Amino acid sequence: MIILLGSSGYIGQAFQQALENRGAKFAPLSRKEIDYTCFSKLLEHLRKTKATFVINAAGFTGKPNVDACESARAETLLGNSIFPVTVANACSAAGIPWGHVSSGCIFQGAKILGHGAARVEKNLMAPEIQLLREKNPEAVRGFTEEDAPNFSFRQPPCSFYSGTKALAEEALLSAGDGFIWRLRIPFDQWDGPRNFLSKLQRYPKVYDNVNSLSHRRDFAEACLDLWERRAPAGIYNVTNPGHVSSREVVRLIEKFLSPGRKFEFWAGDEEFYRSAAHAPRSNCVLDVSKLLAAGVKMRPVQDALEDSLRNWKTSS
Repeated sequence: MIILLGSSGYIGQAFQQALENRGAKFAPLSRKEIDYTCFSKLLEHLRKTKATFVINAAGFTGKPNVDACESARAETLLGNSIFPVTVANACSAAGIPWGHVSSGCIFQGAKILGHGAARVEKNLMAPEIQLLREKNPEAVRGFTEEDAPNFSFRQPPCSFYSGTKALAEEALLSAGDGFIWRLRIPFDQWDGPRNFLSKLQRYPKVYDNVNSLSHRRDFAEACLDLWERRAPAGIYNVTNPGHVSSREVVRLIEKFLSPGRKFEFWAGDEEFYRSAAHAPRSNCVLDVSKLLAAGVKMRPVQDALEDSLRNWKTSS
């Protein structure tokens, strides 16, 4: 029996659908049934149900965005740092493996390959980086699971949200036999407030930067594939291979959806943070070599984006 926590959330819903598609025996657990934030109650439930695996897709993201986490710091710390460790400790006590949905937002920038060596570049909008992406995209490499987060409480500045996600990873590495699945800017064909493609269409102005992205269904399927393949426990970057800029995604939106509006872009970080954002934003590229080496395949990000827009479903 697989226990799914956070099944009503944006990513939890994708896990529920993926588990149903596989015919897996699972049970979504809500806090109305059991206060699973309590170690003893969760442990009792795991033992009672003879759970074989626990998926933690719960967390605190803030609404409408991570700026809300700056003022709701207690809730953010509890949801993103303390609660995941509680889950992992309960699983460890019950002898059950677990999977935790983490985030790639604990990094800033990418690795730039040149002259046989790689250097970290945090400003992916620099003209020379944009030219490099156009001429030689393979020279822009992502952070691996071995790299220390560089957008965290230990390496500020960072958002409070990102700090708590990095803190959780640090604690979870010593908390037993579990997977840490890093998600990055989820999207799919279903219009909704958490979908990156929907957000871009609704922003009055678009903030342009370069990122890795995760198709929501692809992410859930890849995480389950790791578990079913009995891949080694640990951290995995789970994003669609490749990287794109917001401006490139907007061009795809214009091509496939003909939204009937002219997209405007913030002039740069200074204007964006002065007028539209409070907390620092993570923009980064993640390396998925470890995921692919485990035999888990994900579509290139360009293919996943085009498929989502070609099959776009509006919320009405």
